[in-house]
Amino acid sequence: MQRRFLTGAAVLFFFCEGIARAESPLAELLANAAPTADRAVLTLAARAAECAGLQGRAGAVEHLAVIDYSRPSSEPRLWVFDLEHGRLLFEELVAHGRGTGERFAERFSNIEGTHMSSLGLFRATEPYDGANGYSLRLQGLEPGFNDRAFDRAIVMHGAPYVSRDLIRRQGRIGRSWGCPAVRSAVARRMIDTLKHGALLFAYYPDGEWLEESSYLRCGSSPAVTPVARAR
Repeated sequence: MQRRFLTGAAVLFFFCEGIARAESPLAELLANAAPTADRAVLTLAARAAECAGLQGRAGAVEHLAVIDYSRPSSEPRLWVFDLEHGRLLFEELVAHGRGTGERFAERFSNIEGTHMSSLGLFRATEPYDGANGYSLRLQGLEPGFNDRAFDRAIVMHGAPYVSRDLIRRQGRIGRSWGCPAVRSAVARRMIDTLKHGALLFAYYPDGEWLEESSYLRCGSSPAVTPVARAR
C-alpha cells in the first residue's frame, strides 16, 4: 500500500481546522519553550498527551518528549519538556532505524525484524542495564503502529553513533535497529528524566497514522486530507 504524507504546514491547517478550537495551553507552552521546533508537530504532541490523560492512559505527566522524524538525522529533532515548570530540558539528535532510512526517515513499522522506527505515543516505563548500557523501556500505546515496541525491544539508549563528529564525516548520524538512540553523553540524564511515566510522541507526516491514531482524533473525526509530499 502506498504511504501518504502531509507537510507540517498541511498537518496544522487540515488537522487544527477540523478540530475548530483554539490552540491548547499545553501546545502554547511547548511552542514557547522550543521555538526551533515545528509548531504544528508540537500542537499534535500536545493533543496526543492531553488525550492520553482524558482516556486514563496517563496520570499526572511531568515530562513529555517529542521526536520529529520529518527532520534529517543530522539536525536536532528530539525535545524533552518539563511540563510543570514550562521548560525545555533537552534539544538533541536522535537516531532512527536502519530500515527507516539513511539521513532522512522514510519508512516506519510495528513489525519485528524490520529494524524500522515506530510512530505515535509511547509511555516511558522502567530503566534497565542491557546490551546497549543504561536503557529505557517504552510502552507503545497505539495499536497497529507501536504497540509491539516492548516485544521488539524498542528502547531509548545511548549510542556512540549518535555523534556530531559522524555528521561532519558522513552527513548523518548512525542508525539503530528501531530504537530512539541518543548521544551517550546525555543518555543517562535523559532516561532518568523520562523514566516511570513520561510520554514520548514520535511524529512523521504519515497519512494512515494521522487518520487512525486515537490519540490525535480523541473521539472526534479530524479533517485530515493526506497529500503527496514532494521529496
